[in-house]
Amino acid sequence: MPVSALPGFRDVFPDALARRRRIFAAWREVASRYGFEEYDGPPLEPVELYTKKSGDEIVAQLYRFTDKGDRDIALRPEMTPTLARMVAQRAAQLKKPIRWFSIPQLFRYERQQRGRLREHFQLNMDIIGEPGPLADAEVIAAAVDIVRALGFGPQDVRVRLSDRRILADALVNDVGLPSAELAGALSAIDKLERNPEAATAWVAERSIPRASADALAALVASLDDPARLLARDVARPLQECLQGLDAMGLASFVDVDFRIVRGLAYYTGVVFELFDAKRALRAICGGGRYDDLLKQVGGVDLPCVGFGMGDVVLGELLGERDGPPRSDPSVTVFVATVGEEDRAAALGLAHALRDRGIGVEFALKRQALGKQLELAVARGARAAVVIGPDERAAGEAVVRLLGTGTEQRVKLTQLVNDYVF
Repeated sequence: MPVSALPGFRDVFPDALARRRRIFAAWREVASRYGFEEYDGPPLEPVELYTKKSGDEIVAQLYRFTDKGDRDIALRPEMTPTLARMVAQRAAQLKKPIRWFSIPQLFRYERQQRGRLREHFQLNMDIIGEPGPLADAEVIAAAVDIVRALGFGPQDVRVRLSDRRILADALVNDVGLPSAELAGALSAIDKLERNPEAATAWVAERSIPRASADALAALVASLDDPARLLARDVARPLQECLQGLDAMGLASFVDVDFRIVRGLAYYTGVVFELFDAKRALRAICGGGRYDDLLKQVGGVDLPCVGFGMGDVVLGELLGERDGPPRSDPSVTVFVATVGEEDRAAALGLAHALRDRGIGVEFALKRQALGKQLELAVARGARAAVVIGPDERAAGEAVVRLLGTGTEQRVKLTQLVNDYVF
C-alpha cells in the first residue's frame, strides 16, 4: 500500500508552493523595508529550553525524544526561546536595538483543525534591546504592512491589542488577587472567547473570597468597554503605542481588546493578535513584549518585543479571497524544433538564453511541432521560439507570442544578446 504523509503534515504541490512563495516574499520584503536582518537556528533543541520558559500548553505538544547521545530533545515548537539563547551568546557584540527575523519550520503535536496543523512555517520578527512603546508599535506596524502587501485592508483584517500589565494591575488592585494567582487569572481571561465561563470555573476551583470573585466578574463584564482600563496610569505604554500606530497611518487596523492575553508564559506587557475581520479563522499572527526571557535563558537582561505569523492561516485567508492556488509559469520561453536535424541549434539557443537568466524548456524527445507548442502553452511560457531548416540557414528563429499568436523572425544573435520576451 502507498505510504501517506503523517497526520498534520503537508505534501506541498507546485500550486500550493507558489502561494507559499508569495507569502514568504511578502514576509522578506516587509522585513527588509523595516531594517530587519535574517537569522536561523537548529530545528532540534534541548527540551529544557521549552519546559522552563514556554508554558504548559506548548510543553504538552512537544515532539520529544531521547537521541543516541541520551539527550532529552525536541523539535522546535516556537522560535523565541532559540532567539533568546542566540542573542544571549553575543549580546555584548550586537548593536542595540537588534532587529532580527526568521522563517523557521515549527512542530507541535496538537489536535488538527482548520488553520492548525502539526507543522507550519512561521515568520518571527523581534526587536531586542528597546523597552519603549515605539518598539511595540514598530512590530505591530510590520505585521499590518505584511497583510497590506498581500492586498488586505482594515475591512479584511483587525489587530486586537492589549497589555498584560493593565490587566494585572486591575486584578491586584481592583479584584484583590495575590500575585501568586495572577497567572491563573490571566489564563482564564485568555480562554473567555472560547469559553465564556472560564473565569467562573477558575474561581470555583480556588478559595477566592466572595468579594474578589464578584470583582473579577465585574472586570470580565467591563472588557467590552476598554476605555476604563485605558484610563489607568499603568496604561501609558499602551497609549503611546496606539499614538505611534496612529502617526504611521495604521490606527484604522487596530482595536483595543483586553480579552487578548496570549497563552505563552513569558509575555510581560503589550500583547496583540491579528485576525480576519469576520473572525472565521484562527489568529493570523500573535506576539507581544517579553522583557524577562533573555535573562531567564542566557543571563542577559535585554527587553524584547516581537511576533510570529504562520503560513497556514494566511494561506487560508488568501484562498478565501483568491480561490484555489495556481502554479506559477515554470518557464518564459519554449524552444521548439521543426525536425530532428534542428535539435543541436535548439539546444545551443536554449542554453544561451538560460545563461541570460531566462527560464527555458524544450522537448526531451522527438515530437511534432504542434505537440511541442501544446506543451509550451501548458507550461505557461510567454513565447515559443521555433527553429527549422530555413531559420537555421538564415541565422534566425521565429518568435511566437503565445498570448496573442503574433509572430516575428528574429536574428539568433539578437535572441542570445538582448531580445526582450
